[in-house]
Amino acid sequence: MSLDLDDTDRAILRALSADAGLGAGELGRRLGLSQPAAWRRVRRLEEAGVLAGTRVEVDRAALGFGVTVFLGIKLATKGRVSLEDFERAATAIPEVQVVQHVLGLFDYRLRVVARDLADFERVLRRRVMTLPGVGNVEANVVLTEERRPGPLG
Repeated sequence: MSLDLDDTDRAILRALSADAGLGAGELGRRLGLSQPAAWRRVRRLEEAGVLAGTRVEVDRAALGFGVTVFLGIKLATKGRVSLEDFERAATAIPEVQVVQHVLGLFDYRLRVVARDLADFERVLRRRVMTLPGVGNVEANVVLTEERRPGPLG
């Protein structure tokens, strides 16, 4: 379903991107809409698939996971190991937060969290390197991260 977004729709998306817990009443107050009008607009965005849910953002560092590493993984034996087998095994590793099948130098990109570099090395050696079909691995440790609002900002 294609949906034409107006300035109010984009303002709703920006507000909900910043705080997904906003109710229709607060959203309406911020944008100069009545609570029912704000609710109807949010509902329309949900029905069109533009809003696909809400999330809670967990502060990984507050839980003791101070290191984030992006891994580029090139499979060594694509013909002998199915992509589904690799993906299933990778997603079973608790420290692996995201598994992305990508086009380019690597076949997969994984986001891995660890308590510290020693913990990351343990995860890499004991879990990631034992995944089916793993060939070359490149690690990029995240030093800082800046979140941008994206195309709606």
